Amino acid sequence: ASSQNLNKFIESLSRNQLLDHPAIVIYAMIGNDVCNGNSDPVPKMTTPEKLYSNVMQTLKHLNSHLPKGSHVIFYGLPDGTFLWDHLHSRYHPLGQLNRDVTYAQLYSFLSCLQVSPCHGWMSSNKTLRTLTSERAEQLSNTLKKIATSKKFMNFDLFYMDFAFQEILGEWQKRGGQPWQLIESVDGFHPNEVASLLLADRFWKKVRRQWPQVLGKENPFNPQIEQVFGDQGGH
Repeated sequence: ASSQNLNKFIESLSRNQLLDHPAIVIYAMIGNDVCNGNSDPVPKMTTPEKLYSNVMQTLKHLNSHLPKGSHVIFYGLPDGTFLWDHLHSRYHPLGQLNRDVTYAQLYSFLSCLQVSPCHGWMSSNKTLRTLTSERAEQLSNTLKKIATSKKFMNFDLFYMDFAFQEILGEWQKRGGQPWQLIESVDGFHPNEVASLLLADRFWKKVRRQWPQVLGKENPFNPQIEQVFGDQGGH
């Protein structure tokens, strides 16, 4: 989803405001407001003004459905120049045997067919990649502005950067390479390793900066462990 079509999906949120416990809602559209497969992707990118309107509409809907005391956390947009910088000269799995298909060639092929998941970042055009990152930063700043300036009756608002460089630094300390954090087939999405690192950082930051979001520890934890044993947090 993007901020524009989220309102079609958000109707699936089912909550009883009187009987349910407070909810934790993570608003993370990631790159979908700047990513599209058009040959000229910029006109189709969400503007900061449109994002503001879309998000406020979503928040009003949440306020009318979430139990009092809930929490909404905005997740910022990434800087996707990471993709080209670390992948373009590497061989895609289709080209590893004969060394004949690089990610740059894959990106070009997808863009030619206008089926690229993100022509703005998956492009050899450095100016276009920069423009896409600039728009993503503008949209992140819009989310941050909303989080710091708007108040709602049934939830509080927080904002967190999509700080992929921190994840990358942690991965490199373990001896990993940047390209190992990207899904090898599409050359675009974070893979399972990156998702694990992102989730770990997300919840650690929530616990450290906004411990009220997590609430009190479940008093039934000992009984749960008696039944299921220690499953490593799952």
